Amino acid sequence: MSEEINNGSSENQSEEINIQDLFFKYLSYWKWFLASIVVCLFIAFIYLRYATPIYNVSAAIIIKDDKKGGDGTSELSVFEGMGLLGGANNVDNEIEILKSKSLIKSVVNALELHTSYRLLGRISSTELYTDSPIEIKMDPAALDTLAGGIVLNVTVNPSRRLDIEGTINGEKVNTTLRNLPALMRTSAGNLTVSYRPNTPIVNGTIEVSISNPIRVARGYLGNLSVASTSKTTSVVNISLSETNRKRGEDFIRKLIEMYNLDAMADKNKVAMNTKNFIDDRIAIIDKELGSAEHSVEDYKKSQKLTDLESDAQLYVQTNSEYEKQLVEVETQLNLVDFLQKHVNNKAHKYSLVPSNVGLQDPTLVATINEYNKTVLERDRLLRTASENNPTVLGLNGQIDALRGNIITAIGSVHQGLLITKRDINRQASLYNGHIENMPTQEREFTEIYRQQQIKSNLFLMLLQKREENSLSLAVTANSAKTIDDPLATDGPVSPKRSILYLVAFILGLVIPIVVIYILDLFKYKISSRADVEKLSKLPILAEIPKYEGENNIAVKENENTSITEAFRVLRTNLLFILGADKKVVLITSTQGGEGKSFICINTAISLALLNKKVLVVGLDIRKPRMSEYLKLNAKNGITNYLSGFEKDLDKLIVPSGIHPNLFVLPAGPVPPNPTEQLVKDTLDKAFEKFRNDFDYIIVDSAPIGVVTDTLILNRVVDATVYVCRANFSSKMNLKFANGIMEQKKLVNMSLLVNEVDSGRRGYGYGYGYGYGYGYGYGYGDEEKDGKKKKHRHHKSNDNDVQS
Repeated sequence: MSEEINNGSSENQSEEINIQDLFFKYLSYWKWFLASIVVCLFIAFIYLRYATPIYNVSAAIIIKDDKKGGDGTSELSVFEGMGLLGGANNVDNEIEILKSKSLIKSVVNALELHTSYRLLGRISSTELYTDSPIEIKMDPAALDTLAGGIVLNVTVNPSRRLDIEGTINGEKVNTTLRNLPALMRTSAGNLTVSYRPNTPIVNGTIEVSISNPIRVARGYLGNLSVASTSKTTSVVNISLSETNRKRGEDFIRKLIEMYNLDAMADKNKVAMNTKNFIDDRIAIIDKELGSAEHSVEDYKKSQKLTDLESDAQLYVQTNSEYEKQLVEVETQLNLVDFLQKHVNNKAHKYSLVPSNVGLQDPTLVATINEYNKTVLERDRLLRTASENNPTVLGLNGQIDALRGNIITAIGSVHQGLLITKRDINRQASLYNGHIENMPTQEREFTEIYRQQQIKSNLFLMLLQKREENSLSLAVTANSAKTIDDPLATDGPVSPKRSILYLVAFILGLVIPIVVIYILDLFKYKISSRADVEKLSKLPILAEIPKYEGENNIAVKENENTSITEAFRVLRTNLLFILGADKKVVLITSTQGGEGKSFICINTAISLALLNKKVLVVGLDIRKPRMSEYLKLNAKNGITNYLSGFEKDLDKLIVPSGIHPNLFVLPAGPVPPNPTEQLVKDTLDKAFEKFRNDFDYIIVDSAPIGVVTDTLILNRVVDATVYVCRANFSSKMNLKFANGIMEQKKLVNMSLLVNEVDSGRRGYGYGYGYGYGYGYGYGYGDEEKDGKKKKHRHHKSNDNDVQS
């Protein structure tokens, strides 16, 4: 526990030291920071100087919605109670309509926003909007087909002559107009050029841009925000980001106006459809009523009837009450029959159904109103969407379902009326029995008169409904009421000067930090001996240059290449560390890929060239690669011995095929329990035999940063060579090696730097001179310096080692 606390305190102290070093490191670049801040602030100043300010224009409206109480403020709610006005709208649907491209396009066309005017300056331009002295208009049909757009630079001369040049659909145009208004004929369409009334002439060139209205509408749609204030209200906020405050206010004001006009047109559609239906029925009933009246007249003339018998007054009066009820039922049956024919007509599949024709069944009337509302919503969505739009398809399903409900309701009402009629006839027949003795003429006259009364009542009712429908056409009620008029902010919402300067200042600080950090980031790997000396507490045994051979055999007899000399230096220093009685060398690294197996093989070859009997033991038993590197066909190895499957070690040791003094004991099959195999005392017995049979034993172990197998082998080795690789091993690997050494987990550790760039180190003939035997190993700093001087001119060659 105390060791952990000490380690933690030392780590905190190193972190504090690192932070302090980091601060002074960045402080040394103060000129970079100053220059970066000045440049960023200057860029921000230039940007603010010429950037076009953006203002936010907002307005608030309330949409009529029964569910959210939005219609309570309607001045015409009394007419809605009479059924003269349409029902309330769904707020979410109305928001989508407000954001529809078709509605925004109509606003663009109404305000002529498809044409913009800018007074060109040296660096930036000034937007004129309605202050432009000239006005250029284009035919609406040509505008809708405009593809590439029109950009014209118009210069007004003192003589009021206009010089016009620019491009129209990619074609260059250059013309002069002397008398205005004038007509310009172009490939895109005709342009009308005129002076704007009551607008002074400005000096300079005016850039006129004309675009397709739908493209402009898409641009405004991207800057437009329409949202409900909450889920419980029908108040909607409309906001727009605009560079011209007046244009933004005009746009929102016109958007609300066009929305109300569009909504009123939809409402009038229902009334007009009902009007046409009533007019058709009145014409038919008028003819039938005239025919019934003529029948009454003809019957009286033919039968010479003048008055009824006094003694039948009581029965006739009682029967007349049922006759009235029968008349009402017959009237409703006629209305239901008329409505059923209209609904069953396939030509009226997606048309409106008359709703205010006198039906007394509330369920049927409510279903018809819901059907008409859905049809209207479908028609409005079809302006901006296709027939295959999922929303339209959904509405089609709703309309079909509602139409089916209407047909079902009509059938139900018709069946109910028939039942009522039978009941009334049954009651009337009781009284008809009392008047059976009445003259046949009286009975026949009553039947004819009843038909005349039915037609008359139906005709009067249709006349009344026509007047009510005409009143609904005359009354106009807006769907949206403006609460807050469109108003732009006093100052621009973008760009904000304070925030921009703050961001520029922060960027001025961050950019140098990022640059310095990135430069340091590429140095997280060791690249040379100097990097290793700064980080490592281990004595450096040797440096091995980069080897670019085709196989792993770099050391060859009677060669004086740089890498061969490097391994001679390694061999010399290693022999100095081992001394006379030590033989076993463990070669390991922090992670795979640092070249420990390559070092192991070539170190063993270098030792074998001294006529020493050398054994390479593959104890990386988790991932054995030694046989592959040496191209050996041996399938068995030391794991067979450790597992007890093979008692004779000599059968497992094979010649290397590289040098007669070099032998190899491969790792063998990978066991399921590698760590347990290495812990067995069988390993100790094996190394005891190796020490008796060989001069040197080189052990290739697993990376110590991955598994603990290497630490287990520490009991059978005499020295440890810790391999790191230039431009591959991270600096943290060296810190890890320092920790291993401080905790004395590996015996006699020394460091080897592999794959150093030979061009930077000056490798060549005589490599290794000046390293000295066992440079600095086992000595203090002063003794280390003494050893450097003592062995500075010592020549490390084969004869020296052998002696």
